[in-house]
Amino acid sequence: MAGLMLALLIATLDSTIVATAMPRIVAELHGFEHYSGVVTAYLVASTAALPIAGKLSDLYGRKLFLVGSVFWFVAASALCGMSHSMFQLVMFRGLQGVGAGVLQAMAFTTIADLYPPAERGRVIGWVVSVYALGSVVGPFIGGVLTDGPGWRWVFYVNLPVGAIALIILFFYFPHIRPVIQGKTKIDYLGSVMLVAWVVPILLALSWGGRDYPWRSPMIYSLSGAGMLCLAIFLMVEIRASEPVLPVRLFLNPIVSNAIVVAALISAGLFGATLFIPLFVQTVIGKTATQSGTILTPLTMAVVVTALISGQLITKLGRYRPMAISGTAVMTVGMYMLSRLGLQSSYAAVIRDSVIAGLGMGIASPVFNLTIQNAVDIRLVGAATSLVQFMRSIGAALGVAIFGSIVTNNFVPAFHQAIPRQTAAVLPAWVLANLDNPQIYMSPDAAKAIDARFSAFGPQGHAVWLTLQSAARTGLAVSIQRVFLAATFVMIAATLIVLFLREIPLRKSNRPQEQAKLEVQELSEIV
Repeated sequence: MAGLMLALLIATLDSTIVATAMPRIVAELHGFEHYSGVVTAYLVASTAALPIAGKLSDLYGRKLFLVGSVFWFVAASALCGMSHSMFQLVMFRGLQGVGAGVLQAMAFTTIADLYPPAERGRVIGWVVSVYALGSVVGPFIGGVLTDGPGWRWVFYVNLPVGAIALIILFFYFPHIRPVIQGKTKIDYLGSVMLVAWVVPILLALSWGGRDYPWRSPMIYSLSGAGMLCLAIFLMVEIRASEPVLPVRLFLNPIVSNAIVVAALISAGLFGATLFIPLFVQTVIGKTATQSGTILTPLTMAVVVTALISGQLITKLGRYRPMAISGTAVMTVGMYMLSRLGLQSSYAAVIRDSVIAGLGMGIASPVFNLTIQNAVDIRLVGAATSLVQFMRSIGAALGVAIFGSIVTNNFVPAFHQAIPRQTAAVLPAWVLANLDNPQIYMSPDAAKAIDARFSAFGPQGHAVWLTLQSAARTGLAVSIQRVFLAATFVMIAATLIVLFLREIPLRKSNRPQEQAKLEVQELSEIV
């Protein structure tokens, strides 16, 4: 477990640690047009690798993929650190994402090999805590390394930690052979078609509204290609003897319920974590440092409650109460966030985000455990990776939808908040150039525009202050609507999870031993 959590820690850190170093990386390597590609390549590659790794580990065992993914991730980190251009960095980040996807799939799946479901809750709580902790300390470590030895150490730091994890896992992790009946057959066509639909869909969600308009030919082409490949993928999987993503998993009501709720929670969580810092900095007017640390209380709430929730599941042998209470509390937190406004305090934001984090922590250990307990042991890898896969898809959808809400609501709210006398003295083309919310998020851009207005004297500076106030109102309204949309997402998750069926947690990973335990318990009852 120590080796496993170390490996998961570096993979989790790398999804957040790079963001802090990106401005310095772009300044040295140039190629600003590839800025978003560094993040997108990692996201797409890791998501596409998840279900494939899960299925292959069901066929050939976990240790090969666990050790191999750590080695791959460490090697790709070294290549990222040695990059001499943004194009190279994007390519190597894609390779790093493949290793991270396999590693994340194995981290949760191997727990199913080491612990029976009745004991698994507390262990999943530990893993979720490491996952959450890595997310919050990543930006801080990234800043320290970037300002200290340099941005390349953002990647090189993975080498010593990864080497320790690799040694521990290689020598101490047991090689548990899968129970396979008959000859194994890899679903090559299904794997290819999985990548063929995941990549364009995720690119469309990542680029839409940011790099390209939602109604642009590029987004239409990517979406259309992705949907076509998805249809072909489903037809291939229905006919495959060993599908990479078994369709029968979706026919299991417990599995289908759990993956839908997990995806909705992931989408709702991203609605909070992505826009809470933006609200703090642009609406409340706090510094970038304060907005960056606002998520620390939320994450610590997730860490603490995930540990407690996992222990309670193990002690009580029940997971449904945690699923329902967690989603309900998270819904309350999202609703309270949606009530924040121009007059809200920094303390109120912390209070509401902590409530959302408490709910997230309570529910987090549930869904992997629920699915692993509900499926055949031979499908544990595919089923567990399916949860992580749906969480990634849910996060991408959440970012795309909530980003569109901010973009579409800011302009009308901004123009409505501008006093008539101010709008009357400004040409239409000036207002059109100032209705981009990114202007008000960048201190440098705001100072440059302020200097231009101030050139016309005190009246010009006053007009700029009025526009800033209107932009603050526009951002408050648009972010409020994001939190309100996230609230409805969480209401849907809470309603769906009410139908989650509870079945007894198995006390053994071996079917024969489980059957003996059930007979023994029945005889004791009789």
